[in-house]
This record gives sequence, structure tokens and C-alpha cells, in this order.
Amino acid sequence: MSSTSFPFRIGLVREPSADPATATALAAELALPLISEASAPGLTHLLVLTSVRLELRELGSDAAGPVYVDFAAGAAAHRRRFGGGRNQPLARAVGVKGSNVPTVIDATAGLGRDAFILAVLGCTVRLVEREPIIAALLRDGLQRAVRAPDIGPLVSERLRLIVADGRTYLRELPESQRPDVVFLDPMYPPRRKAALSGKAMRLLRRLAGDDDDAPELLVAALACVRRRVVVKRPRLAPPLAGPPPGFKIVAPNTRFDVYPVNRPA
Repeated sequence: MSSTSFPFRIGLVREPSADPATATALAAELALPLISEASAPGLTHLLVLTSVRLELRELGSDAAGPVYVDFAAGAAAHRRRFGGGRNQPLARAVGVKGSNVPTVIDATAGLGRDAFILAVLGCTVRLVEREPIIAALLRDGLQRAVRAPDIGPLVSERLRLIVADGRTYLRELPESQRPDVVFLDPMYPPRRKAALSGKAMRLLRRLAGDDDDAPELLVAALACVRRRVVVKRPRLAPPLAGPPPGFKIVAPNTRFDVYPVNRPA
């Protein structure tokens, strides 16, 4: 994801009940100061390690709620149970049908929501995320999900996190590791104030930027994929710059642009 001009100043806080060794290792990995919450003046965000999970918190009067990854409860659990199974637009766009369960690289993994649903549907998914703090949140969510009795086996067997720039990762993939499908969900185009996206997405945009290099990622994906590239877009947004999609699957608020590729297995 591309850089942003927003001044993003962050420190890592360990709540008293959290493991000190884990906090120290995470601060070193992310090159963040390990601080107390009382020493937060001048910071815009806190990465908070609690006894339960890792959270990203925005500071200030108009702060978003905490951002964290939870595949076992909340929206992810509801979508897993009631999202429409193989009839939902995501499944049709990726090509999940009958015995056909493609291998997928989600090259803009973010918080992993679509990748998790693809795993529920049977796909093996590599989640590629280049922003280290977002990747840390995602890794924390995956680690906790592995311990959940109802979803632990599918998460451990079908989801793997890779911290890397998607463009570089796709370009350097050995032929034997090329996926059936590359899924791209670049940051949506900025909206006007009257239609701002949710506070969590606003926070992630400030951290990760606007994905101005998404057309380059599309080119890299088309060069390595075996069957198709799928790009998730707002329903009324233009397609990414580059070749036109072969077909589209349109949902009420979302559109999946599908780029079929015929390449021998």
C-alpha cells in the first residue's frame, strides 16, 4: 500500500495483564517505542497489547473505535454462517463451484475478511500484506482463531500470512507456487464527507495510504496467475487502469471485476 502524508505517530502500549516479553518483541519487530498510556501526548495512535488481543486505537476527540481482527465472533462469524455460501458474489467471482476449489493469493490482505470467507468455502489462501502494523493485527487474529474449536482446523490448514509487497511477491513466485486465482481489494477511492466509509476503514487508510500502485499490482497478478484475477471495487467506481475485465459480478454495494487467464496448469 502506498504511503500517506497524514502524520501517523504511534507507540506500543502493554496493558498490565499482557505478557511483557511479547510486547517487547513486538515493539522491536515494528520499530515502535514501548510506552505507558500516560506518555501518549504527541502520538496519533496506540498499538495496544491486551491480555486478549492486539488493538490499534486512534487518539483524539473524533477517534475511531479500536481496530482488531476477530474471525471467531462478530461480523466474521455472522458472515460465515449467513453470508450465502457458494452463491455469494465473492465465491462466484473467484470460481468456487462444485468440486472446483481454487488456490488463492489475496495480495491486499488487509484485515483478512474476504480471505477468511474463501477459506470457509474450502480455498487455500495465502494472505499477503505489506503494512507491518496491519500484518501484526492480522497475525494476532489468525493465532487466536487457530485456538477456536469451531474454526481452528480450517484456519491452520487453509490460511497463511506473508508479510511482503504484493507486487514483489507475485513477480518472484516460482512457477510451482503460482495460484489459480489472485484476489485484489485495493483501498477504495476516497469518498466525500457525506459518504465516508466506516471509522475502521478511515483509520486503515490513514495508516496504509490510498493504494495508488494498484494498477501495477494488477499487471503483476495477470503475469503469474493460472486462471483469473479478481478485483473488488465499489459498485460505481471505475475499473483499475489497465486491460478491461472479462466480466463483472455486481452486488448492491460492491463489484467484482474478473480477468480470466488461460494458462496451463
